[in-house]
Amino acid sequence: MTKYFIIIMLFLSGSLTANSIKGVVTDQKGSPVPGVNIYWINTTRGTVSGINGEFQLERAPSINQLIFSNVAFQRDTLLVTEDQSDLTVALKEVIELQEFQVVQTSPGTVKSRFSVLQTERITEHELTKAACCNLSESFETNPSVDVAYSDAATGAKQIKLLGLSGSYVQMLTENIPNLRGISSLYGMGFIPGPWIESISVSKGTSSVINGYEALTGQINVEYKKPHLSELVAANVFANDAGRVEANITSGIRLTKDLSTGIMLHASDEFRMLDENGDGYMDMPKVQQRNILNRWFFNNGDYTFQAFLKGLSEKRTGGTMDQRYRIGVETERYEFFMKNGYVFNHETETSLGWIVSGSLHNQLGTFGTRQYDGSQRNLYSNLIFATALSEHQKLSTGLSVNYDEFDEELYYHPASGEIIRMNNNPGDELVAGAFAEYSLHMHDKFIGLAGVRADYSSVYGLFLTPRLHLKYMPSEYVHFRTTVGKAYRSPRMLAENNNYLASNRRFEIEANLPQEDAWNYGASVQTFIPLFGRELSVSGEWYYTDFKKQVVIDVDQDPHKVFFYALNGPSFAHSIQVEATMEVIKGMSVTLAHRVNDVQTTINGELREKPLTSRYKSMATASYTTPLKKWQFDFTAQLNGGGRLPDPDPTNPMWDREFGSFTVLNSQITKYFRTWSVYAGVENLTNFVQDNPIIDVANPFSDNFDATNIWGPTHGRKLYVGLRWSLDRD
Repeated sequence: MTKYFIIIMLFLSGSLTANSIKGVVTDQKGSPVPGVNIYWINTTRGTVSGINGEFQLERAPSINQLIFSNVAFQRDTLLVTEDQSDLTVALKEVIELQEFQVVQTSPGTVKSRFSVLQTERITEHELTKAACCNLSESFETNPSVDVAYSDAATGAKQIKLLGLSGSYVQMLTENIPNLRGISSLYGMGFIPGPWIESISVSKGTSSVINGYEALTGQINVEYKKPHLSELVAANVFANDAGRVEANITSGIRLTKDLSTGIMLHASDEFRMLDENGDGYMDMPKVQQRNILNRWFFNNGDYTFQAFLKGLSEKRTGGTMDQRYRIGVETERYEFFMKNGYVFNHETETSLGWIVSGSLHNQLGTFGTRQYDGSQRNLYSNLIFATALSEHQKLSTGLSVNYDEFDEELYYHPASGEIIRMNNNPGDELVAGAFAEYSLHMHDKFIGLAGVRADYSSVYGLFLTPRLHLKYMPSEYVHFRTTVGKAYRSPRMLAENNNYLASNRRFEIEANLPQEDAWNYGASVQTFIPLFGRELSVSGEWYYTDFKKQVVIDVDQDPHKVFFYALNGPSFAHSIQVEATMEVIKGMSVTLAHRVNDVQTTINGELREKPLTSRYKSMATASYTTPLKKWQFDFTAQLNGGGRLPDPDPTNPMWDREFGSFTVLNSQITKYFRTWSVYAGVENLTNFVQDNPIIDVANPFSDNFDATNIWGPTHGRKLYVGLRWSLDRD
């Protein structure tokens, strides 16, 4: 045991959970098949094959028949012996005898039937249904996650989950906390869409293994793996707004055990657009260069991964004549290393350790203001997992997270005096220990209980308890409940410098608290056999109750933005219903509706949070012709109205409410043997928010404000693209 532990300590490592059965699902030609339901016969214990057909599944006691089920393939039952641990399963396609055609449909979004958490996985196939140029544009067809511009000047996009902003969502890459602090505002644009293998969205407080954050949920991005991805793939994209983008990804197997991959990205905006004629750029020009290299090594029970990524980005916005200029320059570097070792397959005992780090430098000019910020992060997580018995598992470990910030805000008023603001609450070191226990009973009940104890050099000791339950009275009905605590360390300048795209003065209260909230949730998921197909219907309710929060108050004074500690209630209700079905062969339809009730105590009064839509409806349809020659995708979003920040009562320059609006997107894809071409339109109806910038003719006045954004700031966009890939033999 000591020998193995020394090996792990010599390498900086990542978690690996032992599983008794692993393998890959393919079709008869050897191509991987994602989205196959895999489970032990007469149980609900199972999993779903990944984008590359891979799967891992623990053994079921006294059962040796494994079911493989997918609507595009013939159901298969495999007899698994005790000495088998690595499987390759080739499924036969469903054959339509009348037309003598073989049809394969890859799923876009997969909702796990077997996870105790409310989780959905957005696959690589789903990401090709729209102009998915980066992570921020990856949720255009997803009803759970909202994406909108944070302002009309910088082009930064923010997400919302359960009605709350993305700062309350824990962003992970490869199950490593990422895109925090300074990178949270623009970081959604730092991950190119063609680099992404899948995106997992978990609602609620999720697992304690990845940290104490996730007040509303977790979003985990998985990059393409060098040993599983195409040998080489390319994507070229251009739209009529002057945006051009190119991506190249490769995965090379150097030996049977060792693989490496390189990913390249370049994008530019070549045009300055002012379609509404207000003298201000509708969207900033963004130039980005991005490179990634990763390594994967696996030899028996030992796995090693290494990852390096570098990015350079330049954003230019403001008035067309650049009299008022916005410029944001970013350099970011990331790395991680993972090792994992399985000590005992029978007891499923494993040890994993991950170390990651990042360096982020940002220089921003916003008219007469300049924001200079840098953040250095180092993170480590050591995880030990074992099976206590046939139905019980335990995961425990230690983690350390260190953030070092340098931030300065300079203000140059007309008088020529330079005002300097340094709101750095100090570097933060957080060390913690966690334990998570899971229980499977009679293949109908799953319980997951976890607790963390963390000590922060800024906020002291705090505990994070979480509980998730799942009950399956039958294969077709699944109930889930969740309750848990989560915390967040706020960084006001780093996370909110988009407000510099206005002339509001910053008023930041000293000694702001660590934010914490309880999150409660309940959901039901049903699978209804209908006309020889399956209708999936789900309903969910989540409630986020803040105990401590930093209020961002833009109501008290139209010329200021206040940051202060919550003194009263603050909560968010979110209710969503969703239905998905393959209505005819090759055509899948999703209908969803969500209602949000988000209220915060602002200046002593409980009020609806501004710039939050009260509801959202979505309809998506995707049709693939036989033999997958053509694909047609359509998305319609109806966004409900909401409240705007209070205008100046003596000189109101905007309304108190914004109304509902609809956004339509469509795309057509033509497939060939190794490549495909696609063309589409965003914002088909050309809907644009009226007067997105307040007092745009006077960008140096007290009234100038580009942050009251609730709808699209650009009109209809046409785009074309080409994808090409060379698969492995």
